[in-house]
Amino acid sequence: MLKWLALMVAALAALYTLLRGGGEAISRFEAETIVPLIGLGALLVFIGASAAGRYRGRLGTAVKDMAIWLVIILGLVALYSFRSEFMMVAERVAGELMPPGEAVVVDGRGSEHAVRLRRRPDGHFVVRARINGSTVPMLIDTGATTIVLRPADARQAGVDVDRLTYSVRVETANGTAFAAAVRLRQVTVGPIVIDGIDALVARPGALRESLLGMNFLRRLRSYEFSGDYLTLRS
Repeated sequence: MLKWLALMVAALAALYTLLRGGGEAISRFEAETIVPLIGLGALLVFIGASAAGRYRGRLGTAVKDMAIWLVIILGLVALYSFRSEFMMVAERVAGELMPPGEAVVVDGRGSEHAVRLRRRPDGHFVVRARINGSTVPMLIDTGATTIVLRPADARQAGVDVDRLTYSVRVETANGTAFAAAVRLRQVTVGPIVIDGIDALVARPGALRESLLGMNFLRRLRSYEFSGDYLTLRS
């Protein structure tokens, strides 16, 4: 009988909390603070009475089960308390398991985002960027002043390469070359989005890989090289 009375009190307290928008002060506490506490106490009485009936004559079993639940609750509290550290470990493991070129999100708060890339075995950083919605593998090159695309990658991104005029003079490690100027609608690396950015399309056979150059990197909040990792922040 006691446990059902306690359950009724808990239900009434919950209903009062939902329906009451305010309350007058009672002693040093407000009504909307005391009523939920009464409801919580009644709920604990209900649980305790139920447990007492179930474990009647089995004190040892009751103590054992209570200890197990206490360990579980403490474990959950510990996991919640160290959630940031666990997330850092998970991100590091994900970075090690993901192949080079895959952007691992390491931060995402509102409009700010950060992704981490792992160095390729040859020492270069590459990324699977999305240009105008199409995925294009690109070499991150701080020596390139702008984005430079291979004709095949430009075509995949929706550029009409057959109508391009290769009139822009470009100085490369192999000498002077000519490229075509284009305007890209959007370049995306993970959650980082850059809208409206200039690029060049190299002549066929001039590039082995498309380049993600400095005009993209300068529009980021920051970029940082650290060991085998490159972090980009929008």
